[in-house]
Amino acid sequence: MSVIRPIGHEDRLSLVEHLDELRRRLIACIAVFVVAFAVCYWQNDWLLHTINKPLQTAQKAGGENHTQNPLEESQRFQIRSGRAFDATAAALASVDKVLARAATRPGLSAADRATLMSSARAVRAAAAANRGAAAAVPTNRGRLPVTLGVTEPFVTTFTVAGYAAILLALPFLLWQAYAFVLPAFTPRERRTALPLMLLVPVLFLSGVAFGYFLALPRAVTFLQNFNDDSFDILIRAADYYRFSVILLGLIGLLFQVPVGVLAVTRLGVISARQLARNRGYVILALAVVAAVATPTPDPVTMLIAMAPLVVLFELSVLLARIFERRRAAAENEPDDDAFGADREWDTVDEDLPVS
Repeated sequence: MSVIRPIGHEDRLSLVEHLDELRRRLIACIAVFVVAFAVCYWQNDWLLHTINKPLQTAQKAGGENHTQNPLEESQRFQIRSGRAFDATAAALASVDKVLARAATRPGLSAADRATLMSSARAVRAAAAANRGAAAAVPTNRGRLPVTLGVTEPFVTTFTVAGYAAILLALPFLLWQAYAFVLPAFTPRERRTALPLMLLVPVLFLSGVAFGYFLALPRAVTFLQNFNDDSFDILIRAADYYRFSVILLGLIGLLFQVPVGVLAVTRLGVISARQLARNRGYVILALAVVAAVATPTPDPVTMLIAMAPLVVLFELSVLLARIFERRRAAAENEPDDDAFGADREWDTVDEDLPVS
């Protein structure tokens, strides 16, 4: 029994056969997850670097903003010290040239010439030391999350690779879940469920991408720079990755609005016309959800998170109307088989002898 092809609706399986099918599909899911995990763990440096980007952008330590955060003040001191070392090295190089030129002037005593040459060498050494100090100033000013335990770097890397593997294997996992429950659907229900199941991973991945590029950086920027004058802000790696995964997962779930709308309209719970009529309440609910999902007080971030939800809602209502019209047209079409059966009964009645 293939783990790719779903069981047909007309097939009849015993309980043991159903359990055997479930076992096969679980084994296939585990195998795909293990392969995805191996790839993600192999590329764990790239994964950690990618997920750390919003944090590095948010923690602008060493910038020119005059905050009282000790870590930011320390990096600001390093930056300005590097600039001072560069300027001092250039000035000392000029003094070295002047002293060397003065030492070659005629009429100087041997003692004065020796003093000038010694001063030039000292100035040259000081310039070299300043250039070395300027070169030693850290150029990578992006801050990374910290780990507090001996095993935490390994465990955190392992966990992040697992999250990424689930995301990578999600389409196959959803297909296996759909294929297992598909025999319970009639052919008509199958035509309804298949597009919805295909939409789920696409919309989820779109929501994760939207959250990573827009929502997560703004949320982290606000939270990490909120009242930072009063704290030494050190971010624990496990907490940061947990927050990122939860936020991206929530936004991915919010992008399932079209699936929910199409499901309730196809099941007859509510019509597309009723949804359109109560559009204001839906938009208000989406605004509340966007405000909760993006914990920042500025309206720009909330509107950025809310805009795709409203667009997805409007598109789902439009699709629901199209499906309703097609279903109504299909129900109003005459049934050829029924008419053919009526004509057959009429013919039989005509052939019967009249008593």
